[in-house]
This record gives sequence, structure tokens and C-alpha cells, in this order.
Amino acid sequence: MSESSQGSPGKGAGLGLALASALAFGGSGVAAKPLIEAGLDPLHVVWLRVTGAALVMLPLAVRHRTLLRRRPALLAGFGLLAVAGVQACYFAALSRIPVGVALLVEYLAPALVLGWVRFVQRRPVTRAAALGVVLAAGGLACVVEVWSGLSFDALGLLFALGAACCQVGYFVLADHGGDAGEEAPDPLGVIAYGLLVGAVVLTVVARPWSMRWSVLTGSADLNGTAVPAVALLAWIVLIATVVAYVTGVLSVRRLSPQVAGVVACLEAVIATVLAWVLLGEHLSAPQIVGGAVVLVGAFTAQSSTPARGSVEPVAAGAPGRELSEHRTSA
Repeated sequence: MSESSQGSPGKGAGLGLALASALAFGGSGVAAKPLIEAGLDPLHVVWLRVTGAALVMLPLAVRHRTLLRRRPALLAGFGLLAVAGVQACYFAALSRIPVGVALLVEYLAPALVLGWVRFVQRRPVTRAAALGVVLAAGGLACVVEVWSGLSFDALGLLFALGAACCQVGYFVLADHGGDAGEEAPDPLGVIAYGLLVGAVVLTVVARPWSMRWSVLTGSADLNGTAVPAVALLAWIVLIATVVAYVTGVLSVRRLSPQVAGVVACLEAVIATVLAWVLLGEHLSAPQIVGGAVVLVGAFTAQSSTPARGSVEPVAAGAPGRELSEHRTSA
């Protein structure tokens, strides 16, 4: 069946789901930062997010329990990198640098995936993909204002780069087995077990028994407005994690992984705008331009990926953010 014969309604629904996923993921930072500033350690916020989402997704894990026998390495890798690694590094970055900057640095991941494809898988990449890498690197230089001697916290930038590197693992593992037809691991099952693995790992790392639980019974400051901390946590768990992952997976079933990945780039724009409006984090003109260039670079790199099975040079090993997409994410 031709692509055009599949009907535009399905594609329209897919785009809507992909946009919903980007919006949900983009709102995680603005909800998490007030909790961090209220006294919660970034790792504790990550633990609450991942553990809460794992409990919500537990019924799906039970339904797809055969994955434990069939794909144990995939589940472990996805939990360690795509869940625990990405979220821990991103939230640690949030505690030191603005939300928009942290997410824009993380969005170097599509360009870094090209390095994996070219030098690890030893597959050629297109010129458009290489151009995307150059644009992303140049845009990042503007975002961090390298001419001013890296005025941003260096450790915060390293955490954000760590999130980008873990997201490379997320993209690679999301593509694992994607061409196996009916034998491919169910995306919802992989997400559910990834969250469970991430929760176990983060329990050891974050040591939640030392958390300031009293923060959750009080309020957090959202740019001058007192908001119940538990309400912010509920948003992070239910919307920015569960809804974000599920809508992302469903969007990929209606769109190609490449298209879903391109739409996912809007997450950085959404997060930056929300941080501007809700947290009062204003970026300078060069940073805004640099952020736009980073997104153009990511768009160029991902949109130049040929269809699965193509003999042409590739741009990125495939998916967008939510499982086999991944697609993403704090």
C-alpha cells in the first residue's frame, strides 16, 4: 500500500499525538525546577518521577512479562540509559542552568547519533546529516555564549551533555529489533520495564530514605506563585512521563519514526517558552538564535534519514523519542 493511500486522518492523528508528546515532555522541567528550588535534591525528583511512572505502568509490565525472558539485555540497557541516565543527568543540569539551555544541549543527541552510525556501525551518513551536526554545534556555541568564557555553570553543562549521550543510547536501543516484524518487542512493554529498571537503579543511587519528604506537603514557588508541591509532582509523573511516553509511542504507529523524531524537536521550543512564561527565565538574543540553529540542525539530521532497509547513506539510526520511535523523557 502506498503511503498516500493510508489516508490523511491517520497521519493527522499521529501528528496530534506527537505534538501532545512534545508538549508533555517539554513541561517536565518547569514543574521539576520549583521542587528542586524548594529543597528536593535533583536525584530525588528523578526518583519520584520514575518510580511513580513505573507504578502506573506496572500493569503493562505484567502483561508483557515474557520480555524478561526474551529481551533482558534490552530492558536493562533501556532502563539504565534511556530512563535513569537521561533523567538523572537532565534534572541535575536543571539545578544549575536554565531549563531551555539544559534541553537545547540535550538536543545535541540527534547529531551524536550520527557519530554512532558512522564510526560504530560504520555506515555512511548523508551530507545533509553532516550539515545538521555543524549547525547544532554552532548553535550550541551561541547558547552557552562561548565568547564570554562559558558564563554558564560548567558542571551544569556537563550534566546536560551527559543527558545527550544517554539519549543516544535511548535512540539506539529504541531501534533495537524494530525491523523484526511481529517478533519485535512491544514498545509499551519495553517502556514499562525500562521504568521499573530505572526505578530500581535510582533507588540505590538516590537513596530516597534520606529525602526531605516534608517538601511534598508544602508549596513550591512558580515564579512568584505558590503551587502545591504534590500537584507539581503529579504533573511530572502522570503528564510529563506516562502521557508523554504513551502518546509518543502511539504517534510512531501512525507516522514514520523519522517524522515523529522531527516533531519531537519541538520539545525544546516548548520547554524554553514555558520556562520563559512560568519561571521568568529570559534568554538573550544570541541564545535564542543559537537555540533555533540547534533545532534546525537536529531537524536536518533527523529528516535526512532514509527509510528502514534503504541502501542509501543514513543520517541517524532511526527513532525519535518514544520507543521505536521511542519515542524522550526530564
